[in-house]
Amino acid sequence: MAEVVTSFDVVVPSIRKIELDRPWHWLLLGWRDLTRAPGLSLGLGLIFALVSWALTFGLWWYGYLYLVLPMATGFMIVGPILAIEFYEVSRRLGAGERVSLAAAFAAFRRNPRQIAIMGFVLLLVLLTWIRIAAMIFMLYWGLEPPSFEELIVNTFLRPASLPFLIVGVGAGGVFAFLAYAISVISIPMLADDPRVDAVTAVVTSVRAVHTNPGPMLLWAALIAAVTGLGLATLYLGLIVAVPLIGHATWHAYRDLVKDPRAAELGHAPAAVVPPGPAGNPSPGELRPG
Repeated sequence: MAEVVTSFDVVVPSIRKIELDRPWHWLLLGWRDLTRAPGLSLGLGLIFALVSWALTFGLWWYGYLYLVLPMATGFMIVGPILAIEFYEVSRRLGAGERVSLAAAFAAFRRNPRQIAIMGFVLLLVLLTWIRIAAMIFMLYWGLEPPSFEELIVNTFLRPASLPFLIVGVGAGGVFAFLAYAISVISIPMLADDPRVDAVTAVVTSVRAVHTNPGPMLLWAALIAAVTGLGLATLYLGLIVAVPLIGHATWHAYRDLVKDPRAAELGHAPAAVVPPGPAGNPSPGELRPG
């Protein structure tokens, strides 16, 4: 594979080619990490649930409860940046290091400027989506917002709302997938290596999705399904869903991307490593964690 150099003169790491069923293995590894640090993982997951309840109450209090559905899509857009603490816990577990609440947030301190840039980019995607969702909503409902009960009944139980559903879900899916493609690998990568810049991380993330379209589409579907179940249980499921996906995403990054520290400027570019049996990396390329 040809060497790719960003404007920051950082070599973009090579991407491994993986088997289609590999995302299921990431979920298993994520579950393993969750059970190895259950108190910390579930405690952080509880924070996500509490914040979701608080935001929903705020929307209800100010009469904007109809924005719950687009905000659910927005949660998936900004989720990767919010899950950095789970990446750090998995990294430490794989390295045999001590894990704690303070240590879980060490990744923010390791590469703060570049992580902040990615957070800003995802925030722009989120705000753009909310604006478009509001426009779609007004085209269908007009300027007078319905009650939440009317919204649910008219949206999901009446055939006339099918065009609204198709357009809304389609537009939300485009924004969610855009955010997924640029962040699924980039955020763990920035949290892992302080020398990596945001441009390099985004290019690597997009290349990972492009190189493994089948597995990465499956991984996107699994993320949406697990997160959707967490949201559908009135946020109770987020206590488990968020740490599970967060830990598993770390293993997706480690499985897909050749260690960025091995891609030093001036070194010969590393070729894509063909998978071993059952989609595992070749023995010489296995890494801890």
